[in-house]
Amino acid sequence: MTDRDTHLRHAQSFGEVAEAYQQARPTYPAAAVDWVLAAAPGNDVLDLAAGTGKLTRTIIAAGGNVTAVEPLDGMRAQLQAAYPDVPVHAGTAEQIPLDDESVDAVLVGQAFHWFDAEAALNEIARVLRPGGVLGLLWNIRDDSIGWVAELTGTLVMGADVLSQVDGSDWESVGEHERFGPVERRDFPNPTPFDADRLVAWAKSTSKLATMPPDQRAETLQAVREFATRHPGLGEEDHFTMPFVTVTARARLAAIRAG
Repeated sequence: MTDRDTHLRHAQSFGEVAEAYQQARPTYPAAAVDWVLAAAPGNDVLDLAAGTGKLTRTIIAAGGNVTAVEPLDGMRAQLQAAYPDVPVHAGTAEQIPLDDESVDAVLVGQAFHWFDAEAALNEIARVLRPGGVLGLLWNIRDDSIGWVAELTGTLVMGADVLSQVDGSDWESVGEHERFGPVERRDFPNPTPFDADRLVAWAKSTSKLATMPPDQRAETLQAVREFATRHPGLGEEDHFTMPFVTVTARARLAAIRAG
C-alpha cells in the first residue's frame, strides 16, 4: 500500500465513525470564526469538508449563510439531521460543486491536511468572490499539560497536539499564487469531558478507526482506564480537555495581469 493509499484510507475512515465523531468532537469557539469572517466581504460561507456539522453550528451563530460540502455519506447524514435547513452537497475539496465566485468565505474545520492542497486551493480560489477569505481551523490538544502529553504518548493517540503545530499544515496556502499572506491566531477551547466522551473521541480518530479490531478494543479499554484511574481525572469522572483552536486565514489575492 502506498503512502497515498494509506492517506486516503485514513481520510475515508471517518465515515465509519460518524456517530462517535458527532458525539465526542468539540465544536469551535465563536471568537475563532468571528476572526476569520471579519476579513470576508459578505456573509455567504462554504463549510468545506463539513463533517457532522461541528463548525457549521458556529458559523450559523456568527450570522453566516452556510452551504456545506462533505464527501462521506455517514458524516453528511449526521450533518443533515442536525441542521436540516442548511444546503448540503456531496463533493470534495478538489471538485467543489458550487459556481464560480459564489461565496465570501471558505472555512475548513479539522480537514485541510487531508486535501490535495494544490487542487483544493485552485477550487477554493474559484468559488471565492473577490476579496474573499479562506479560514482553516484545527482543535488541538494542549500537551503542555502533563496528563495530555501522557495520554498522547502512551495510548497511540496521534499527533494532534499543540507542540507539534509548526505551520506546515497551511504552508501551501502562503505559497499559492491566489492567496495573500497567512495569519495565525490560537483560541482557547476548553471542553467538558468524561470517560465515555474520551472513549468516543478516541474511537472517532482515524488512528483508531483503521486499527485491527482487537487492537482497537484493547486501546479503547486503556483509554477508559486512563480516564477513571489517572490522578486528578478519575475522582469525579469529569474533567476539561484543554483544546486550543489553531486558526489560519488568508485573503484571496487578485489575479496578476500579464
